[in-house]
Amino acid sequence: MPITQDVATSELLARFERHLVHQRGLAVNTVRAYLGDMAHLVAFASCEDEAGVQRREREAAPGAPRVADEAMDPDALLRSLQISHLRAWLASMATEGLSRTTLARRGASVRAFFAWAEDAQEVTPNPAARLASARPASTIPTVMSPADMITLLHAAQTRADDGNPLHLRDWAAAEMLYATGMRVGELASTNVGDVDLDEHLVRVMGKGGKERVVPFGVPAALAATEWLEHGRPELVSDVTDSAFLLGRRGHRVDQRQIRESVHQLCAFAEIGDIAPHGLRHTAATHLLNGGSDLRSVQEVLGHASLITTQRYTHVSAERLRATYQLAHPRA
Repeated sequence: MPITQDVATSELLARFERHLVHQRGLAVNTVRAYLGDMAHLVAFASCEDEAGVQRREREAAPGAPRVADEAMDPDALLRSLQISHLRAWLASMATEGLSRTTLARRGASVRAFFAWAEDAQEVTPNPAARLASARPASTIPTVMSPADMITLLHAAQTRADDGNPLHLRDWAAAEMLYATGMRVGELASTNVGDVDLDEHLVRVMGKGGKERVVPFGVPAALAATEWLEHGRPELVSDVTDSAFLLGRRGHRVDQRQIRESVHQLCAFAEIGDIAPHGLRHTAATHLLNGGSDLRSVQEVLGHASLITTQRYTHVSAERLRATYQLAHPRA
């Protein structure tokens, strides 16, 4: 349903936002998602409340005073919610066909909000304490085969042979994404000083402000060196800061530009298209297939929980099953 309720005046949501940013240190996109989910809940509850008021008015005696002339204050509405409202909200979205992943995230958002509100003594008791958690759909990440990955990176290097600084940048970006398993946002926020070409290490600032150091190999070091020595100097301008990757006008490259460059490289290499996050999945899967243990892959990817990393074992299992069915006489 569309969000119609204006929550800009909500003091509770403003304080919740500050809590997410300053106390929990969540990423901007995560904070935006939490607040969007809460705004959606307020809009749903407001419509439900208005419908109930109108029904009660129809049932009231003629001449009874109207109580729906003014919309309920968002903060008052949030403080009045019960678990029945939260369940009705999730049920309505399930009926609309929203994915289990979306339902799980929205359930997590309201649990986080009401847990904070309870600690802040704004709600008692916490209506989300007994809210069941929707289990996200278990999906196998899309990954490239080692052969296709080599084709992609070779194509990126070949395209960079023309000396075009943007092509050199895209080659370095593709190599670093695959070599380190970095998220696109992490690569975009990487600074020149974070990349140690002598030790083949890059310092990565992950979710929640957590820092990790990730190794990369000789091919990624070669691409990064070519970019820093021959590509980046061509794009430096008065607006350039310490960013590792730059856009056409010298600004720090953004995530959208990196995504576009990866799609362009896939087209140039004439292989199946893949999103930059798919390179992260591919790196993790290839590490596991190559014999790396789960804990090491968790450290490389910066996962807070080993459970998140374990989904890549399903990819390996699927490939093992496919190989078995092709090779075993009694498969």
